[in-house]
Amino acid sequence: MNDRSTRVAILGAGFAGLSTIREIRKRDSQVELTLVAPRAELHYLPGMVWIPSGLRKREDLVVPLDGFLERQRVKFLAAEVTGLADGGRAVKTSAGDLANDALVIATGGRFIRKLPGIEHAITPCEGIAAAEKIRDRLRELQGGTIAVGFAGNPNEPSAMRGGPMFEFLFGIDQQLRREGRRERFELVFFNPSKEPGNRLGPKAVGFLLAEMARRGIRTHLGHKMQRFEKDKVVTEGGEFAADLILFQPGMTGNAWFDATELPRSPGGLIQADAHCRVPGFERVYVAGDSGSFPGPDWMPKQAHMADLQAAAAAANLLGDLAGRPSNETFKVELACIVDAVDRGTLIWRTPEKNLLVPTTRLFHWAKRGFEWNYLRQYR
Repeated sequence: MNDRSTRVAILGAGFAGLSTIREIRKRDSQVELTLVAPRAELHYLPGMVWIPSGLRKREDLVVPLDGFLERQRVKFLAAEVTGLADGGRAVKTSAGDLANDALVIATGGRFIRKLPGIEHAITPCEGIAAAEKIRDRLRELQGGTIAVGFAGNPNEPSAMRGGPMFEFLFGIDQQLRREGRRERFELVFFNPSKEPGNRLGPKAVGFLLAEMARRGIRTHLGHKMQRFEKDKVVTEGGEFAADLILFQPGMTGNAWFDATELPRSPGGLIQADAHCRVPGFERVYVAGDSGSFPGPDWMPKQAHMADLQAAAAAANLLGDLAGRPSNETFKVELACIVDAVDRGTLIWRTPEKNLLVPTTRLFHWAKRGFEWNYLRQYR
């Protein structure tokens, strides 16, 4: 296949999609790239945890991609993806069909909003608007109970995002202390597991629970969620009043996946092999939160993992197009700094190691430095 006429479509302008563009361009300057997304901008969601405290605002975290796409010579189609046709060789969008010779799906995941009364809770990782809503509600509240929790997808252990919820929990605690009004609030952390954060590793569970105790945060653990009410969290193990509820449900696949014949995991994500290929679909790849990949059940849904998967997808895509054997895989690695506004704790996990480095101001600044450096390539 002639690279000069080869068309690669990349769906999604998040971490996985943009990293795929960078990784392809590192290896091939000629292939024709088209990015499909509603807007040509990156929303840097890891920085959302700093919106309630005022450390970040929307314009700090929304990065226009026009310059990046021009530098990388990428066409942009502003559209919503609605389905696939012809075995993936045509992408159906709200702006018409897009033909391709190879396809990378990186449209992220979707949170499961089936719990009764979930409209009474804010789901932080749904986007920057959710973090702004938390900020505004905290300003309005004069006191009361703030409940923070998360749950998973029972059919897909890896399809959850709990790390940011610990950051919101500790960040809100620290923010209220800074504002001199922590004593007016009760903070409650709730989770259906008795060992919240166990995917971060055994050391992390002990640290997180000890940190909650140190900060005077009450816990409600080990009880299946039943429902939310306007001012209440209800579980099988009891209920408690709440003036503000932050809840992150488990993740599943995008709604548009249902309009395709793509193979799905038990949790509703796109089935992938260890090389980011979608079985049964020629030259169709998946990276990031959209995919269900072989690996340990603690494999994270986070930007770092999406970047690693994007590199494997890009290498294998170009190899397949060129007709040469290519079986690149990705490292399974969890790397996060649990931040609390002015200090952070490093947690790192691989199949061989699990490391927890105690809280220091250094890690807070390291997280800010990483953000600056990461976004620099897109600005």
